[in-house]
Amino acid sequence: MITPGFISRGPRAIIWTTIAALVATGVLFIAFRHLDVGRLPEILLGAEPLWLIGLAVSIPIEQILRGWKWRQILFDIRPVGTFRLFGAVMVGYFANMIIPIGVSPLVRAWLVARLEALKVSTVLLTTAIERFVDGITFAVLVGILVLFANLPMAEGNLRLGLMVAGSGSLVLFTGLIGGLFLIKNHLTGQNSMVGRFVAWLETVFGGRLAGIGLGMAEGITWPKSHWRGCGVILASIGMKLISTSYFLWAGLAFGILLSAFDYLFIMVVTGFALIISRFIRVPGGGIMGSAFALKLLGIADEEALTMVFAVHFSAISLVAGIGAIAMWKSGLTVLELRHAAREPMINSGRQTIDDIS
Repeated sequence: MITPGFISRGPRAIIWTTIAALVATGVLFIAFRHLDVGRLPEILLGAEPLWLIGLAVSIPIEQILRGWKWRQILFDIRPVGTFRLFGAVMVGYFANMIIPIGVSPLVRAWLVARLEALKVSTVLLTTAIERFVDGITFAVLVGILVLFANLPMAEGNLRLGLMVAGSGSLVLFTGLIGGLFLIKNHLTGQNSMVGRFVAWLETVFGGRLAGIGLGMAEGITWPKSHWRGCGVILASIGMKLISTSYFLWAGLAFGILLSAFDYLFIMVVTGFALIISRFIRVPGGGIMGSAFALKLLGIADEEALTMVFAVHFSAISLVAGIGAIAMWKSGLTVLELRHAAREPMINSGRQTIDDIS
């Protein structure tokens, strides 16, 4: 549930980003229009540091688990270390702060390919599978919430909306991951429309996309070991549970304790808000989603705002800090990240540190 911001390029993008930021600010102002500013210092001073430490620890632990999950998918291609993959994940999130939104998977794939002498297209497809598994897990959790939770306010409409969104997500991500494995054997042949299209791309773009079909086919993989396959699924569930705990720690810090399904509700609403905000390129989707969820649960404006601030400020700060350190240890610069984002990420050539630097 990490939700860093972004900086776009070009006059139109800057204008749109400014308008979107104003809209997001306006939504938050409306949500907290009854805020008693005088209570905020009292709430902040009364915070329990121990629970805030728990929040700060849980955020990188979730991403370490993501690195371990990604390792299981990559293992049969190359057994990359968990912490190397964790570093790549954090660099990817950090890149979202300084490059247009949505480049995180591309940057992390490029970085791992760079360090491990792998094809970028191969690594990129493993990141896609890793994220699709997360999408399926998220959809299943939405189903559990819809079936078993007492949802707040306008229950009928809210339940129906979540049911439709969750079902759509399940169909989408299951279809995407199934579709990848269906086309895998067609990427390198000339006897199918997919194979002919890939061959056409390689011809048109020349060296840049040479071997892209083979690279993509190599990246469409699932662990041969049943234990590793189960590990991918269990890690995805574990990540969602850790993400759900963010507002538990933040709430306990300010004297708020909710039910288990309430925390799941916050995570689900925040997740959907983040997806929508990325689609329409409005910053702060996660912040607006979590604020909306807390308001629906009847949390007072002052406590809700401090909880939202604690979670998202911690996430952004840790992403910036750990991501910058991981980038420095990888020998990267901001200019290289920007260059990587501008160049086609599907470049299938094997890239080493010497190739880039």
